[in-house]
Amino acid sequence: MKIVQKVEKIYNDYKILGEWFNKFSTVGRQKTGGVTRLAYSSEEDEMHRIFKDISEDLGFAVETDGVGNTFVGLQKNKNKGCYLIGSHLDSVPNGGIYDGVLGVIGGLLILKWIKDNNIDIPVKVVAFRCEESSAFGKATIGSGLVTGKVKEEELCNFKNKKGESLKDILKSKGFLTKSYKLGELEGYIEIHIEQGRVLWDKNIELGIVTSIAAPKRFKLSIYGRQDHSGATPMMMRKDALSTASEVILEIEKLGRGESIYSTVATVGEIYETPNALNVVPGFVELGIDIRGIESKSINRVVSELKNSIKRITDKRGLNYKLTMTSSSEPVKLDDTIVKGLKRSSEKLKLSCIEMPSGAGHDAMEFADITKTGMVFIPCREGISHNPKENASLKQLYNACKIVCEYLKEVSL
Repeated sequence: MKIVQKVEKIYNDYKILGEWFNKFSTVGRQKTGGVTRLAYSSEEDEMHRIFKDISEDLGFAVETDGVGNTFVGLQKNKNKGCYLIGSHLDSVPNGGIYDGVLGVIGGLLILKWIKDNNIDIPVKVVAFRCEESSAFGKATIGSGLVTGKVKEEELCNFKNKKGESLKDILKSKGFLTKSYKLGELEGYIEIHIEQGRVLWDKNIELGIVTSIAAPKRFKLSIYGRQDHSGATPMMMRKDALSTASEVILEIEKLGRGESIYSTVATVGEIYETPNALNVVPGFVELGIDIRGIESKSINRVVSELKNSIKRITDKRGLNYKLTMTSSSEPVKLDDTIVKGLKRSSEKLKLSCIEMPSGAGHDAMEFADITKTGMVFIPCREGISHNPKENASLKQLYNACKIVCEYLKEVSL
């Protein structure tokens, strides 16, 4: 290909990516500049409609499965024996506009290249539902359902903040009326922003993911006594919020102690009642997230946390209840895909490193049923789940190139 033609093609590809991205970026937009597209909301529905419209305009076949995941390919009903390239289109509340979306439009660009160049590679692109745990307290539900990791009978247990079960919501949208199980696959590959700052700080173009951290999540209910804040002496209080604050600091301490193993511990949710200025808090509920890539390290944090909660509540004379809400194991990705993607990156003279993922992704649901790989692109200053989230379409283009190069290699 002549240099001028090559430059024109790259420019056109950038332009196409930008046009697709812009169609998605306004959905669920907040005054902060962030977006809210919670799982199975009207905003997520709209994201899937846009994906469907773009795909049909490109001449691709579009299918929606029994739980609302959207599959796009050159032909319908050809999942068996194909590579899936996928990600998600939902977001956290007031999140960034790049998370998930870049992986979906990147997959579309790869599929377009395959079609335009008559390359004989069976590929489908998928946009999964409910990757984020924000809506129902459970992550990767769409991909978990199609891989069998999430069972249909569990759906009544997943409820949003209004108390509505996911099963009822799915039925109200007309889902659960047809199959959502996948056939045998050749592999699954996901392109995603890193959501950390390793690539950004090192000025490296791409990350080849070797493993994915897994979360154990808990709900901690602390039962104190609601009292008048003026009439109750300090030594006579059973303050649920003060007790919770000790627990929160202990969780941070435990996470720091295991950080050499890349384990992290977070309290991301606090509910306090009656939440009044002149009342001693009588009840607090905490949402706790512990995750990492080393199971032994995660389990040490969990064990120490249980001991610490008992010690703190006993000291203060309060009762508590600790409930595990979800649990996943760390996932190792396929060595042959890791090496193949790295080889493709070197061939195309793109800088890359092998690295673990601290965040969970749909890819983790596929790792034990088919060869699975991931490619990270940098996000500015490592910021994600934040309106300031930012990433480069140039780096997305680079990620698409190495995935396509890898697929061409394995298809020979």
